[in-house]
Amino acid sequence: MIFCVEDDSAVRDLMIYTLKTAGFKAKGFSDGKEFWAALRDKRPELILLDIMLPGEDGISILKKLRDSPLTSDIPVIMSTAKDTEFDKVIGLDSGADDYLVKPFGMMEMLSRIKAVLRRTTPKTGVVLSCGDILLDEGRHLVLVKGKPVSLTLKEYEVLKMFMENIDHVFTREVLLSKIWGLDFIGETRTVDVHIGTLRTKLAECGDMIKTVRGVGYKMEGTESEQENI
Repeated sequence: MIFCVEDDSAVRDLMIYTLKTAGFKAKGFSDGKEFWAALRDKRPELILLDIMLPGEDGISILKKLRDSPLTSDIPVIMSTAKDTEFDKVIGLDSGADDYLVKPFGMMEMLSRIKAVLRRTTPKTGVVLSCGDILLDEGRHLVLVKGKPVSLTLKEYEVLKMFMENIDHVFTREVLLSKIWGLDFIGETRTVDVHIGTLRTKLAECGDMIKTVRGVGYKMEGTESEQENI
């Protein structure tokens, strides 16, 4: 199920029609109030979220989604007006997985949805561990000292990259390219922000992520393993 939050009824109807024609189940909502009511009954696979909405705007909705452990890992694609670079950066920094610039084509929308779903569908059977941190890809779950930690998708992907490459130093530019994509138009400070929130959420294990001055970041750990189950 894909939720489409768009106040323009003509655009919303076309998006829903296209999604259903492509084989997806989809529901449309004109504002945040309708969206939150539906979210209480159904968890979608992905959310298409317009930034400019009546009442509560898309950025506010996105931040609430990312702050809740029940919805923090739901992929979100933001739609923004043409030439609003600030909105794109704010949306991606707030945890959006991708964005569409209006007016966008329906084929581009489908392509981006499929790409995000490919990236966010967890692989089965791979468990990574480093010290007291465990990352279970099959369940898309992170545990610190046995307790679950709620991460946004980007925080999860950064942590996974570190845990797959213990002691490997990544520059900010490489992290930005690999996690956010080559066409990301934001700055490397986006990486710093996500590293900061990731360290905070990992609590006492956060200091395993080291800053390499003048270069970037790496994860240190004497105990690391990867096993297939």
